[in-house]
Amino acid sequence: MIYDSVLGRSFSKQEQKKLGYWAFVACLFIALSFFTNFKPFLGPLSVLNLRLSMGEDEKLHLFSDTDSSLLIANETVGSSSSTANDTSSSHEEAEIMSTLIVNDTDSSHGESEIRDAEIIMNSTSIDNATSRSQEVFKESHTQNMKTNDTSNSPPLVKENDIYMVNNTNSSLPKATDVVTKNNTIEPLCTLMGRSDFCEIKGDIRIDGKSYTVFIVSSETDILTAENTSWSIRPYARKGDQAAMGAVREWTVKLVTVASDIPQCTQNHSVPAILFSAGGYAGNHFHAFTDVILPLFLTSRPYNGEIQFLITNGRPAWISKFETIMKALSRYQLISIDNSQDIHCYDSMTVGLKRRTNKELSIDPDPSSSPYSMKDFRKFLRSSYSLKKTRATKIRNGSKKRPRLLIISRKRSRAFTNVGEIVTMAKRLGYRVVVAEPDADVSGFAQIINSCDVVMGVHGAGLTNIVFLPENAVLVQVIPFGGTEWLSRTYFEEPAKGMNIRYLDYKIRLEESTLIQQYPADHVVLRDPSAIWKQGWSAVESIYLRQQNVTLNVNRFRPTLVKALDLLHQ
Repeated sequence: MIYDSVLGRSFSKQEQKKLGYWAFVACLFIALSFFTNFKPFLGPLSVLNLRLSMGEDEKLHLFSDTDSSLLIANETVGSSSSTANDTSSSHEEAEIMSTLIVNDTDSSHGESEIRDAEIIMNSTSIDNATSRSQEVFKESHTQNMKTNDTSNSPPLVKENDIYMVNNTNSSLPKATDVVTKNNTIEPLCTLMGRSDFCEIKGDIRIDGKSYTVFIVSSETDILTAENTSWSIRPYARKGDQAAMGAVREWTVKLVTVASDIPQCTQNHSVPAILFSAGGYAGNHFHAFTDVILPLFLTSRPYNGEIQFLITNGRPAWISKFETIMKALSRYQLISIDNSQDIHCYDSMTVGLKRRTNKELSIDPDPSSSPYSMKDFRKFLRSSYSLKKTRATKIRNGSKKRPRLLIISRKRSRAFTNVGEIVTMAKRLGYRVVVAEPDADVSGFAQIINSCDVVMGVHGAGLTNIVFLPENAVLVQVIPFGGTEWLSRTYFEEPAKGMNIRYLDYKIRLEESTLIQQYPADHVVLRDPSAIWKQGWSAVESIYLRQQNVTLNVNRFRPTLVKALDLLHQ
């Protein structure tokens, strides 16, 4: 009443009416300003996938709301930090008893804008809230994974059982990339010089009939992915078209729960490795360098708690290397091709790790692999119960006679005068064994492990030097026809990496049986380089398949004497 009487004495009725209109307009203006400035904070709360870490020096992860086209993770380290990020400087004196990060995307803007509010747990009040943080965090998928992606397909990344695709196209918003502090991207699928492999965690379903590995993911991640499927041939000889053409291609595919995907018929509690025994794996050398050695590198960290899924797996091949696979895995091998079951895992690797271009070798750099060729050879000795760890050391006056193995061949590159070689070697003081490798890997491993020196013509049989004891000697006989590069790459360099002493003997034309098949002036004998220009098929058919060797034992004798000298050292 007092207020009305004051207005009545001060203003006329017409002036009071005008004053009311202006007061109404002022209220509207104030309300409009309020909602304009604080609109992002008045919308519905985002649905967050949140994981809290309460321990000291732990990483804290958060993913943005499921409505957003962006997927961001933030990192905070340390429980004693006292930093708070907020969009308003009026938010002060906040006491926090837990750790929280909030990501919000303002859909009203033409381009993506990320607002992060980061609050770090502290037992005392936090003053002077500072500027917002936009540090984006990427969690490592495995200790051995490298960011060496050269594929045109965007790499797959897994974070907190949520999958997404990293976008490396600079024309798109950078917020779609998952990066570390130094702006490097670590993909789920690693593309390397000799092999591709994908390391996956989550809801994984394997359909052997369609050769597909399904990864069940959220609709948001499917929508944000530029590519939802990747093709991989799980064989470690990438770059060799002939080999890779004989390897079954598998698809790694992101799918949603709502999609028409196969249901699990067999659930497994251990991780899995999917690999191929196709390509050149029928050859003993390639079986080791392309499959067995990479399989060792990929599976050994699991200490047997791993299951193998084999594609292109022929029964004879599986039987031949059964001992090795059982030593690497405590679980039954599954031939996955055309399997009627849907096998499901929480973790698996598709493909094998081969981090070096060198044949029958492991990269000696410990940052590349925690294992060495010494570790691999020790594993083989254990798997096949091989007793001899070091070659016999010949001492002056000792009556010990070193053991020489002559690797014989029946089809090609065979010694035609084995008897003469044996007689000469015995006169030098060797005990001589002649044997040819076959499908019985265990039996031949026992033979070669008992020897101190092994000799043979260049060929897959020399692969068995992996079973030799330390400091043994390899004598490689190099056939005629410009095969020095093959001999050096396939056996000389690997032997040195195995702590095996190496010697070679290059035969002369008169020691080759090719002189009995071609006239003296034929290009095959006169100019092998001309045959090499015709391609590998021509070289293989002539110099590797048609040629046998008749050693000149007098010329070869000094090589075996040198081997004896090495055993004295």
